[in-house]
Amino acid sequence: MSLNDILDALFPAGHAVAVANQVITGEAQTAQGPVAVLGTTDAAAIDHAMALALASFVLDTVERHPGRPLVFLVDTSGQALSRGQELLCLNGSLAHLASCVDLARRQGHPSLSLVTANAVSGGFLSFGLMADKAFALAEAQVRVMDLRAMARVTKIAHERLVDLATASPIFAPGAENYLRMGGIEAIWPAPSAALLESALTTVRQTLPASDQRMGVGLTRGGRQLAAGIAKIVQSTRVGA
Repeated sequence: MSLNDILDALFPAGHAVAVANQVITGEAQTAQGPVAVLGTTDAAAIDHAMALALASFVLDTVERHPGRPLVFLVDTSGQALSRGQELLCLNGSLAHLASCVDLARRQGHPSLSLVTANAVSGGFLSFGLMADKAFALAEAQVRVMDLRAMARVTKIAHERLVDLATASPIFAPGAENYLRMGGIEAIWPAPSAALLESALTTVRQTLPASDQRMGVGLTRGGRQLAAGIAKIVQSTRVGA
């Protein structure tokens, strides 16, 4: 599905969105008023310039449109992998982007993300997953690392990781597994204005937002230990 088709389906009341260097920025109309639209397209590998462009748009929205909801459209193959990008401190640029999204949240901007095609690695972790709630289209591909790459990094045999992936969503790619872990709130069969309006309403009602994904992952059976460990750590810090 093309980006224009997705935008038309999500925002039938109208949208004014530009694409430059695979970065999406603009605004759109919803039944609840205007929203800021930003993200990436065409499986973009997010580089230094893209991260800064997205961060700049978030900061501009915070300054010029207090409280305006942010809708992130995610289609990324991850962070750009090159020595040049590393020398430019791409990790710092991605951290800056994540910090800007957090600033918007603390300033009262509700946010949600929709994975339209691909959501991979640092390009997703520092952007789409920073939204208050993340959603994905049914055909979307969501993963942090391919199992073969994971095998090379962890030194665990690929065959063993394949076996683990059948039993635990933590090791397995796919939107369904991220749904079980709580990273994805829900999977949409297609882009829909009605689903978007419902999601915006839910996000608004839960402001100020707090991260419930560990608890959701426990309830859905995808993350059995994270919530309990976090509670122990929190109680230990309080006791100290």
